[in-house]
Amino acid sequence: MQGQAVAIMFMAIALGMDAFSIGIGIGMRGIRLLHILKISMVVAVFHLVMPLIGMFTGTYLGSLLGDIAVFTGGGLLALLGLHMMYSACTKQQIYSFDHRSWLGIMLFSIGVSIDSFSVGISLGIFAADILFTVLLFGIVGGIMSIGGLILGRKMTSWLGKYGEACGGMILFIFGLKVLM
Repeated sequence: MQGQAVAIMFMAIALGMDAFSIGIGIGMRGIRLLHILKISMVVAVFHLVMPLIGMFTGTYLGSLLGDIAVFTGGGLLALLGLHMMYSACTKQQIYSFDHRSWLGIMLFSIGVSIDSFSVGISLGIFAADILFTVLLFGIVGGIMSIGGLILGRKMTSWLGKYGEACGGMILFIFGLKVLM
């Protein structure tokens, strides 16, 4: 059980890296502490729910969605990053998803939690402890989301008006990394 707990902890950290990395990019757009709390709580819930659903779904659905989910998520991140860089470099006001709206929070949370679904399927096959796994994934995902959003927020004050462009570049590079 101890070896399984260590492996699940490493998986939780790896899965939380999405929330951390993307949180930096979003935090660089400028974000209030209340929104950091809201976003991180929703991310934590999705990091609980997605692997839980995955653990109960089985291998069939995971084999159908695995590559498609990763490709779609990476493409969306790259497009969002390009959009943020373009918006920061032009004087025009360009519409993008508002990370403060419930729709924006839900899209962010789903985007950083979708890989937890696939991992949940794998862990379901190996009969991992469901309660321990989903609680750990949720806690780590929420904490890493807070860390990324706060770090991005601090970086904005250091970078000034270039913060959104840098955040867009981070999202773009992360999206390309996911695609490759």
